[in-house]
Amino acid sequence: MPIIEINNVTKNFKINKIQKGFSGAIKSLLSREYEIKRAVDNISISIEKGELVGFIGPNGAGKSTTIKMLCGILVPSSGQILVDGRDPSVERARNALNIGVVFGQRSQLYWDLPMDETFDLYKKMYRIEDKRFKRNVEFYVDLLDMHEFFRRPVKQLSLGQKMRANIAVALLHDPEIIYLDEPTIGLDIVAKDKIRHFIREINKEKKTTVILTTHDMDDIENICNKLVMIDKGKIIYDGMLSEFKRTYCHDNVIIVDFQDLNSVIEDSRLKVVKVEGNRKTIIYDKQDISSGEAISLVTRNNIVKDLMLKEPEIEDVIKKIYEKNMSL
Repeated sequence: MPIIEINNVTKNFKINKIQKGFSGAIKSLLSREYEIKRAVDNISISIEKGELVGFIGPNGAGKSTTIKMLCGILVPSSGQILVDGRDPSVERARNALNIGVVFGQRSQLYWDLPMDETFDLYKKMYRIEDKRFKRNVEFYVDLLDMHEFFRRPVKQLSLGQKMRANIAVALLHDPEIIYLDEPTIGLDIVAKDKIRHFIREINKEKKTTVILTTHDMDDIENICNKLVMIDKGKIIYDGMLSEFKRTYCHDNVIIVDFQDLNSVIEDSRLKVVKVEGNRKTIIYDKQDISSGEAISLVTRNNIVKDLMLKEPEIEDVIKKIYEKNMSL
C-alpha cells in the first residue's frame, strides 16, 4: 500500500476582485466580486514508502499548495488525500507526528538557544522517549557533522549549519515522511554535498520517504529516484528518474578540438551547433546513433587533439518541457 495517495485532487482559491480607481475601491467595499483561481487541477500521485521523490515545477505551478494539503494545512476542494492511511486535514495532530517539514527560507530553530537546548525542547514537544532521543541526537550530530557548533547559539551559525540543524530537528521524532522545500538554497558546494549525502543516508538507514521540492536540478540528480513534474496545477510527468532520462534526454554532446581548422563532419546524424576556431560542439540523438559510432565518425578522417563527451543536462531538458507546455 502506498504511503501517500493523492486521488483526483483539486484546490480552488476564492480571490477578491479589486476594481481600479477610487470609485472602483468604493464599489469593492460595498459589493464584493470574487474570482476562482485553480491552484491544483485534478491531480493523482502515488508514492511508496522509502521513495526519494523530486517534486518540481515553476513558481506558481501548485507545488506549495500540494505540500500544504499533504501536511493538513489546506483542505482539498475535491478529491482525496491519504498519508499513511489518514486524511491529513481531518487527523492533523496524528499526521503531524508522522511527518517532518523543512522550508528553506523558514527556520524551526530558536535564535538565542544553542542546538542542544533546541533539541531538548523538541524532545518534550514530540514526547520522544530518552533512549530514542539520545540515539537520534548522536546519529544526526555525527552524520551531519554538527559537533563543532552543537552548543553554539543559532544566531552564530552559518546558513549551511542552520539548514543541517533544521533537518536534524525535523527528523528527531523518526517521522515516516519528510517534506524538504529547497534544502540547499543559498548554500555553497561543500554544504550542499553534506545535505545531499545526509538525505541519502537517512533514507538508506531508516527508509524515510522524502518529498523534495527544489529548483536545483543537481539536487534531483544526486538525491531522487522518482520525479513528479507539475505545471499550471496539472501533473505533466510522474515516474522514475531513470525512465525520464530514457524518454527525454536524447541529445548527447561531443566537444572536439581538431588539429585542422577545416575539419569536416560528413554524417547528417551529427550536427555542428557551435564553432570556436578549431573547437566544434556537435550534438547527436542517442536513439539514432550510439556514442561509440558518433566518436568513430568524428575521428575517422580528422586528427583530434582533444575530445569530451557530455550527456544532456537534465535542467535543459526540463526547461524545454516547461517551455513547450507554456506554449500550449
